[in-house]
Amino acid sequence: MKKFIIVIFLFLGMAVVALSFGELENTLATLEKAHLRWLFVALALELVWMVNVGLTYQSIFHLLGIEEDRARLTLVAAASNFVNIVAPTAGVGGIAVFANEARRRGYPPGKATLAGALFLLVDQAAFLVVLALGWVVLLRRNDLNAGEVSASLLLLAMASILAFLLYLGYRSADALGSVLARMARTVNRVIRFFLHRDYLSEERAHAFAAEVADGLSDLPEHSALRLSRPLLHALFGKLLLIGALACAFLSFDVPFSAGTIVAGWAIGFLFLIVSPTPNGIGVVEGLMPLTLTSLRVPYEAAVVVTLLYRAVTFWFLLAVGAWAFRRLHLSEE
Repeated sequence: MKKFIIVIFLFLGMAVVALSFGELENTLATLEKAHLRWLFVALALELVWMVNVGLTYQSIFHLLGIEEDRARLTLVAAASNFVNIVAPTAGVGGIAVFANEARRRGYPPGKATLAGALFLLVDQAAFLVVLALGWVVLLRRNDLNAGEVSASLLLLAMASILAFLLYLGYRSADALGSVLARMARTVNRVIRFFLHRDYLSEERAHAFAAEVADGLSDLPEHSALRLSRPLLHALFGKLLLIGALACAFLSFDVPFSAGTIVAGWAIGFLFLIVSPTPNGIGVVEGLMPLTLTSLRVPYEAAVVVTLLYRAVTFWFLLAVGAWAFRRLHLSEE
């Protein structure tokens, strides 16, 4: 069964590549024209970003009373990211990778699930900080438009819902279970029209709520303050990604200012989050150049900068994630 799951996910990864082959071709053609030294710096920043994600998870697991190896968590995080790309489920699929790892290593899956939810929360909070800076730049240049405002509000709503669910679980497992069961019931009503069967289990929703509530009950006092360390890791991760975008500008000798980099990255990453496609494929490549152009970057330069940035933060990450997913499952055999 495990080998079948590996084959399915690797096949989905190949499907993402096949369906996005035109984007990949353009990206490879663009890489041939880049200054290699800055490309290698960008790749190095991306590797540091992966390690930093592992450190973020390690600090969250420590908060939950679980001591895990940083290298192992980095591997699981890379595999989780791969699953989220090839089977986008708003981060739920990636969290399932951590839950499976918890079962294998003998600690409560509910705590691993909670760690994944807390990671999403601090990651979104860190991004909202950077997004606010991007808004300041766009407002000063009178470039903020309705699409960016709408996407920002959507992200804020998503983060608020996640925070509310965690708070609800902290207060009462039954209350969280009831809300999740209602959500499952709503999804089933929609899916039943196509599949003619229930897609989500309401009983599993209550069990999941009990697991999360159990993990939340074990949080130490003043845990909100202790989340500052994972939040700092998340902010550092955003800084590394912004650095990768700066390397893309330097690779093609495109002039830029700090405001252009921060605002361009923030809006590009925003559309990645709210995009209906896996990891924003096709959407970011189309919208990020327009955002950079509005920030006074020539359109042709904005396109090649975006393609190089996506080569590092999407295609490279997809390849590493596939390797990590395969290695993770090989270690279980």
